[in-house]
Amino acid sequence: MHFPKGLASMKTDKKPVKAIVFDAYGTLFDVRSVITAINQKFPGLGPAVSSKWRAKQLEYTWLRSLMGRYEDFWKVTESALAFTCNDMKLPCDATTRAQLMESYLHLDLFPEVHQALKSLSGRPLAILSNGTLNMLQAVVESAGLEGTFAHVISVDEVKTYKPSPAAYQLAVRKLGVDRNDIGFVSSNFWDDAGAKAFGFGTYWVNRSSATRDELGVTPDAKLTSLTELVDFVKT
Repeated sequence: MHFPKGLASMKTDKKPVKAIVFDAYGTLFDVRSVITAINQKFPGLGPAVSSKWRAKQLEYTWLRSLMGRYEDFWKVTESALAFTCNDMKLPCDATTRAQLMESYLHLDLFPEVHQALKSLSGRPLAILSNGTLNMLQAVVESAGLEGTFAHVISVDEVKTYKPSPAAYQLAVRKLGVDRNDIGFVSSNFWDDAGAKAFGFGTYWVNRSSATRDELGVTPDAKLTSLTELVDFVKT
């Protein structure tokens, strides 16, 4: 049997999925597109600030979940930005902070996303994200994806972050589909690992050739772009 590039390790007996759920940040929307706004404030430092900001943003979601001290993703993102600027000794007054935060509402799509989502539209599509509903609605609208998703789901409903099982259960409840019939797509290995442990079929979009984490689970497919997902889930 011939597999598209990146799919050679895919299980061949997996059932077709009835619904597809996407992570948002880093999967559909390129979080590195904030570099442009950062460079306007701190010339030449966009990549470094963006990388540290993103890493701290994720770290804070996990720490707050473990501590039982939930704050929504907008506040977490702002706290991560404040840390990053303090750590790098960068001035970040209220105006600068507001302008950089605004960039998270207008992230670029990865190039193949529009066509991939159009090709996958024969079944329910959803977003399941750590982002607040306001953040997600803003970035979906900015990208011209209104009407694409049956549901845009925020973990804010359960006040804990992925990879908590409670977060993935939201997709089951909203879509009304058994967890075993849902395909979950993320560029973040830790997210795919959480979804796989929960019972979803999982697709790791590894655009950057990242090393997989050692978490005792393996995604059902490793893809290099969403285009390969289209080829796989067609029946």
